[in-house]
Amino acid sequence: MKRILFLFVSAMMFAWTSVSCAGSKKSDGFQQISSPNGRVSVKVTDGYFVVLYDDVEVQTVRIENGTFKDCYFTKEPKENNYSLISGKRSECSYSYNQMFYVGENGTPIPINITFSVTDNGVAFSFNGSDESIAYVIPDGTKRWMQPLKTDYEGFYPMSTSAKNGKYGYPALIEYGNGVFGLITESGIKHGNSCSYLDCKGQEYTLTYTDQDSGSPHPWRIIMVGSLADIVESTMVTDFSEKCMIEDTSWIKPGVSSWIYWAYNHSSKDFQKVKEYIDLAHDMGWPYTLIDWEWDEMANGGAIEDAMAYARERGVKVNLWYNSGTSWIGNGAPGPQDRLRTKEAREKEMTRLEQMGATGIKVDFFLPDGHEMVDYYLDILEDAARHHLLVDFHGCTIPRGWSRTWPNLMSMEAVYGAEWYNNNRRMTNAAAAHNATLPFTRNVIGPMDYTPCTFTDSQNPHITTDCHELALPILFESGLQHMADRPEAYLNLPEPVKKLLSGLPSAWDDTRLLAGYPGQSAVIARRSGDTWYIAGINGTEGEIILEPDFSRIGQDVTLSMLITDKGDKPGMGFDIRKNERAGKLTLPARGGFVAIVTK
Repeated sequence: MKRILFLFVSAMMFAWTSVSCAGSKKSDGFQQISSPNGRVSVKVTDGYFVVLYDDVEVQTVRIENGTFKDCYFTKEPKENNYSLISGKRSECSYSYNQMFYVGENGTPIPINITFSVTDNGVAFSFNGSDESIAYVIPDGTKRWMQPLKTDYEGFYPMSTSAKNGKYGYPALIEYGNGVFGLITESGIKHGNSCSYLDCKGQEYTLTYTDQDSGSPHPWRIIMVGSLADIVESTMVTDFSEKCMIEDTSWIKPGVSSWIYWAYNHSSKDFQKVKEYIDLAHDMGWPYTLIDWEWDEMANGGAIEDAMAYARERGVKVNLWYNSGTSWIGNGAPGPQDRLRTKEAREKEMTRLEQMGATGIKVDFFLPDGHEMVDYYLDILEDAARHHLLVDFHGCTIPRGWSRTWPNLMSMEAVYGAEWYNNNRRMTNAAAAHNATLPFTRNVIGPMDYTPCTFTDSQNPHITTDCHELALPILFESGLQHMADRPEAYLNLPEPVKKLLSGLPSAWDDTRLLAGYPGQSAVIARRSGDTWYIAGINGTEGEIILEPDFSRIGQDVTLSMLITDKGDKPGMGFDIRKNERAGKLTLPARGGFVAIVTK
């Protein structure tokens, strides 16, 4: 019965949208479909398919027991346009050609795969059939992959050989001749389980965290092209569900002061919280985040008093919550268990809305099986109904939800500045790690790294002042949490302070101007008519960068250029105006920021 129903639905779907290619295999046994511009294509045959870029095979994907039977092509390229409130660009546009592949795999239901081939890569999804695939990455191929962690807080070391084990998304691969690929997933819905890659030899098998009961299965994404194509890609949101919020006028990205990095437990100190409210006011930032343990606030006031003080200062307040699944167990920081059930969320979010809170940060999630997916999505839906922004921490990676629920401003899932609190590893690793993130983790969605720290937390930093100044531009996040102490920002030179005071956290466009994973990164982000350009050196030696400024205009003049005065933190800034764009020399672990205005 299932087989009859499946074939009937498939036939009805193909009848009006597609033309059959049954019996018309190419002589080499493949069926092939290309992107609208012809640069990306997919060849499908029994047992596997291959992604090509400029007619060169770059990525092979094995399909377990997949036997070719039939395929259908769409008649015309499908075009899509949508807007993002925060992200790499405000207006997104993409088109794709589509092929429906029908085969047999020995089960009662035939294997059925939809391939959507865009100019930026390939998205494919299994519809109503078992999903068993493996990405083949031969030895000798450079790849940047993170060993699987529940919170995705790890590094992306470069390797040229496979090491058996579990790996999380995204996976960046260098195929050669300037062509790269990035593997991840999107379109995760209620009932879906997120997946990971299980490496055995040269094959990385797609493996679900737990049972996936959603239908259809999520989209598997393989971005392909230059590093600029990868960094600028919106494929993760392209293949996610459309926006579910009718009125989005209340959703406002912005910069926020943040207390935790410098003073871990001071959200329960009313006087210290007031300092960070004042910081947001004095810097012109719209938000402050009051972190864990605010439910224990004392020393002259409670949370209601802090909210009242913030209203007086014109500062919006977001509040931290424990998801209720803390790895710490008994004695974990609170507030706890106020969001875990539908009834609890409704009660707490109603209270927050009445108090005037503008958002929540929800922390400490369990591995991302289908129950956690449901929990994430339930929080986003309920928060939207109460006009609350959301920032997930100790969480999974972005999978396109910021398009579906644009009140999702950011997600952690990164080894960020918070780790200066925990051990000394970040001190020596930060520069190269920071120069890897624009090509890996931040490609797939907003990243709450909590950047721009000029002083030290529990452990020192050795990145320069300009390296730190570059990070809130280099790293995209709808809520950008500035992590340092009030005096660190308030005592900056006036031009630098003014830059941070007016810094956007939502962008109209994004361009990669230079860089290579772990070595350097230069990114230009546009807000209105102004380009903000940030670059960092991830190496231990001086480098000369040649950003491709032609990607943002001809004969570019930098309205302001900020570079390092020295090669160590605390040595300050060299600030120049109306400089002709060109080569830049960066000290070890250094950086620069430039502004281009029309």
